[in-house]
Amino acid sequence: DLIRRLLPSSLLHWYRQRKKDIRNKELDALRVKGEVLTKNDLIQQFKAVGIASGDSLLVHASLSKIGFVENGPKTVVEALLEAVGSEGNLLMPNSPNTSFQLDYIRDLKVFDVLNDRSGLGAISEFFRKLPHAVRSAHPTEPVSCVGSDAEWFTADHFGELTPYTSKSPFAKLSQKGGKILYLGVTLDNAGTNLHTLEDAVSHFIYPVYSDELFMVDIRFPDGSVRSMQTKVHNPIQSKERRCDGLIPLFVEKGVMKKVRIGQADSLLVDAKGMLEVMIEAYHERGVTMYTPQGTK
Repeated sequence: DLIRRLLPSSLLHWYRQRKKDIRNKELDALRVKGEVLTKNDLIQQFKAVGIASGDSLLVHASLSKIGFVENGPKTVVEALLEAVGSEGNLLMPNSPNTSFQLDYIRDLKVFDVLNDRSGLGAISEFFRKLPHAVRSAHPTEPVSCVGSDAEWFTADHFGELTPYTSKSPFAKLSQKGGKILYLGVTLDNAGTNLHTLEDAVSHFIYPVYSDELFMVDIRFPDGSVRSMQTKVHNPIQSKERRCDGLIPLFVEKGVMKKVRIGQADSLLVDAKGMLEVMIEAYHERGVTMYTPQGTK
């Protein structure tokens, strides 16, 4: 986002911590007033916006944006699982990385699938630790899944040169006709599925990946260690992202709708439709997350 591009890291940390402190005070005020969201409240709201039993749903979420939630992440995760039901699938990205992929991978000795914490918020970390959650073994963009197709979503992520190929959980969500819920976040800070475009077309026009290939050790839950190569995003190109600029296009094409969960302005997306719209707009007008208005 714009703030991350403009502020040096020390000021960015201060800015984020200040925002967090202010929001925590606001949440405590809601608790004191008795404005507390329960699991049943969230289930009803998830269903009201269009999340249905049997859905495959990938969620990016900010707990603090929702409001004061009884029992915190546990309640949100349980409500989401109940909304998709026993025949559905719930997925959440949970990369340990909170900065540029290049900085992260240079310092990475081994990616521990079972134990490396999520850097993407309390909800994703709670979900990752569920005993029946299956986590994919890609070091830069792992995804955990609970559901009837958890193994299918996650099994082929290991060994892929980029984390967004047709074998990735992100692309498989489109293949499955799934949905994406941006719960209190936007594409600017959770636009992972946008990268599926870059692997879905031939010779993507921007240098989104650095030239260097990285060999990474992966420690699997059974203790075995295997190595794989991966590319990482070019940080110079990453700074050019304008992901939220794509929201009007997705809304206009009917693959995204703006919804509200608790206090959180949110987005619900048809994953297959999003990818199809991106591919069409890319070929017709040069639309990307770097050029949301197109180049033609």
